[in-house]
Amino acid sequence: MLTNIPGYPRIGSQRELKKACENYWAGKISLERLELTSRQLRKENWNGLQETGIDLIPSNDFSWYDQVLDMCMTLGVIPSRFKALQQTFANPGCPELYFAMARGYQKNNFDITALEMTKWFDTNYHYLVPEFESVQQYTLHQPKCVEEFKEALSHGITTKPVLIGPVTFILCGKIKGDDLTHTQLLEKLLPVYIELLRSLQQAGATWIQLDEPFLVTDLDPATRDLYHAAYTAISQALPALSILLTTYFGALEDNTTLALQLPVQAVHIDLVRAPEQLDAVLAALPADKWLSLGVVDGRNIWKNDYAASVALIEKAIQQIGEERVLLGTSCSLLHVPYNLEDETALDPEVKQWMAFAKQKVAEVIALKHIIAGDTSLLIDNETVMNSRKISSRIHQPEVKARLESVTTADTQRHSIFPHRQKLQQSVLQLPLFPTTTIGSFPQTTEIRQLRADLKKGIITPETYNADIRNAITETIYRQESLGLDVLVHGEFERNDMVEYFGEQLDGFVFTQNGWVQSYGTRCVKPPVIFGDVQRPEPMTVAWSRFAQSLTSKPVKGMLTGPITILQWSFVRNDQPRMQTAMQIALAIRDEVKDLEDAGITIIQVDEPALREGLPLRKAQRAAYLSEAVKAFRLAVSTVDDSTQIHTHMCYAEFNDIIVHIAAMDADVITIETSRSQMELLEAFAGFKYPNETGPGVYDIHSPRVPAIAEMEALLHKAAALLPLRNIWVNPDCGLKTRKWPETEMALRNMVTAAKNVRLAMSN
Repeated sequence: MLTNIPGYPRIGSQRELKKACENYWAGKISLERLELTSRQLRKENWNGLQETGIDLIPSNDFSWYDQVLDMCMTLGVIPSRFKALQQTFANPGCPELYFAMARGYQKNNFDITALEMTKWFDTNYHYLVPEFESVQQYTLHQPKCVEEFKEALSHGITTKPVLIGPVTFILCGKIKGDDLTHTQLLEKLLPVYIELLRSLQQAGATWIQLDEPFLVTDLDPATRDLYHAAYTAISQALPALSILLTTYFGALEDNTTLALQLPVQAVHIDLVRAPEQLDAVLAALPADKWLSLGVVDGRNIWKNDYAASVALIEKAIQQIGEERVLLGTSCSLLHVPYNLEDETALDPEVKQWMAFAKQKVAEVIALKHIIAGDTSLLIDNETVMNSRKISSRIHQPEVKARLESVTTADTQRHSIFPHRQKLQQSVLQLPLFPTTTIGSFPQTTEIRQLRADLKKGIITPETYNADIRNAITETIYRQESLGLDVLVHGEFERNDMVEYFGEQLDGFVFTQNGWVQSYGTRCVKPPVIFGDVQRPEPMTVAWSRFAQSLTSKPVKGMLTGPITILQWSFVRNDQPRMQTAMQIALAIRDEVKDLEDAGITIIQVDEPALREGLPLRKAQRAAYLSEAVKAFRLAVSTVDDSTQIHTHMCYAEFNDIIVHIAAMDADVITIETSRSQMELLEAFAGFKYPNETGPGVYDIHSPRVPAIAEMEALLHKAAALLPLRNIWVNPDCGLKTRKWPETEMALRNMVTAAKNVRLAMSN
């Protein structure tokens, strides 16, 4: 049996790539230094996988920012608004163009918006959305994957280049204009894909991985035809090339025959998310194909249950023979941290149940040894599995009893929205187009150092609290001077919007170095939910009460919603996920009530990850959405009608879930719409969304400061789609990652735009 890793983390175990990129953007290091760091990280990954004994070692899974953006650069999928910028650089692989497409570009007389960003299937990883225009001519623009394959060869390692498959690449993008179909687009892109694959073959690649995760989604006949056309053309052009068609995040189901009949050497399936698909796949697998079994979880941090994996592997071997079986992780290990050995302070009992990327690679090898007869590994693993099942740390009877007592009445507001809206308008006295922000303000170096010093014991809690109060005070006064209508306290005491709450809830543990990439250089350290969840004491009330004491304007209480805490954590896998979500909802419910009792009249419970958790198959979505809405409503429905509940959602296509968003019954929802130029708002307009909405008017993931006129134009678009009284004005998301100068300029422009449109609409 060959062993196969679909991909490996790339940010560095100490976030070396993040720091190098950000220093490069700041002009603190040269391009040569950034490239040196990149080469060192790639070499470490390749050597580590080779030393562990992996046969199919990935290359081209490394990226400065995003693998989809890398494919755009490789194939020349560069939107026309970047052409003038592209022409100013002699080097076709110039990082300025690359990073401009990722982050926007506002200098040297250019003002260019970045590519739109959205979630990679149902993960918290964000990718940059390709833009396809009929005028584009595609050429092999920057063969990064060939260069990195040769780079690995120079270290004596023959890798398996990893590419996004042609159909998934097309389906991930957006066609701009009505004069281009997917079929026509594939016809234009395929010659370049084939040229790229031929270059890899000529460089010595024997296996090439093409990722096609759309094969685990619902496909229409036209898309099925795209798959046939794409892989038939590749096979005819390169008959000797061994392609590993890789699927993950779900089951092939009705696409089983389609995937297995494509002219490729091997197919990879996810047996962690969908172990039940193995029988159907084995029954339909052609006699000339290999099967790669994704049995080690690439999405979560729990140790593999060897007995369960061995049963699947042995079933495959019995039916198709060991020589046609590959063993691997369910998907790329991009979604898990690097190395559990770096966790020197983690609770030992919980740590023994966990595995990070390095350990998961070792698990793949261990499973191969078990199949070869090493039963001692199986026995040791069974001991660990049993210790987790019987641990008293996991199960809390009082939490389970409270959840069982929840009734329908606990998930209902007292009155319907129109009644609440009138009452809230009377209490809050806000103007048309009220302005606010999403919650966080810049986390400066000083603020981050303050938290680090507290953790190290360099400063006392009293000193820390005094400095946080000073930061909140300054931020309240900044917001008042800018003219914002509804303020926030800035969240300076929070390291992360999920981690901060998890640290104060029972049932969580935390890592020191468990970083994973969210987008670009944005890394998060997800909490680990290992047991039943409850709130021992208030978490945010003191800071919110202090902030509100500084101003007569309303200050929002800021909380993270139960589904987002669930989605952005590594969640226990020994009970249904929604049972854990409801436990979290009860904890947030207690906090919401305490904030209201403290005099906070607006409470925001963010659910940016609600859409992210949506099952990839339509048939499974209604059940998930029903439970997700129930969890949100359980968290917020304890308040009086006069208390205004806000929520926030990130990059999401809302059309297919708008009914459920309305069912959440939040008084105000803020959404990210600027990169799509308010396109996402059309779902709310078409549905006649009844509650209030804050469409983001500028992109906080880019350092560019939009002009007043640009934001006014977006507000006029919103005003044409929504009732004026229901429109709020805000940035796309929190401002944590931005700097103060650009933040103040952007917010000043935003407030001016709101005032201008308010005046125009009232005349």
